[in-house]
Amino acid sequence: MPASFPPADSATLLAKALEVATTVADPEIPVLSIADLGILRDIKVAEDSSVEVSITPTYSGCPAMNMIGLELELALEKAGFSKVTVITVLSPAWTTDWMTEDGKRKLREYGIAPPSGRTSRGALFGADEVQCPRCGSKSTVRLAEFGSTSCKALWRCEACREPFDYFKCH
Repeated sequence: MPASFPPADSATLLAKALEVATTVADPEIPVLSIADLGILRDIKVAEDSSVEVSITPTYSGCPAMNMIGLELELALEKAGFSKVTVITVLSPAWTTDWMTEDGKRKLREYGIAPPSGRTSRGALFGADEVQCPRCGSKSTVRLAEFGSTSCKALWRCEACREPFDYFKCH
């Protein structure tokens, strides 16, 4: 049974819910929180400490969304929220423009090249130049349009010869 909150105003409850929700990690890239990734869209808290969280998948078939929803529910219930509802919002569609700069830095440090530039029509067809997250070289080649997940492409650095994922712009 979750702990219950002492009486608090809605701003305090909202701040607490946001603090808890931003700790939930992406199951496919555990160094990123769902806030870093930009999929945490909205949080609403009622006076009875029930909470509604809106999330948007990186793409409509993302298999991680069920796990993210479950992790959100568990984290918020453990923090004392009485009823948690997670809503998947598909419109507007998620874009890499919603990723935080800190999230992009974390991707690079984890060995994944972050999306370069802002989303554009040209970006949908793949990047022409991607910087290696390991050595920083721009002498890289795309090996495959899809990497370890559908939202990443597989690249190789010609300087250090290491393969790496590139988080595609979309």
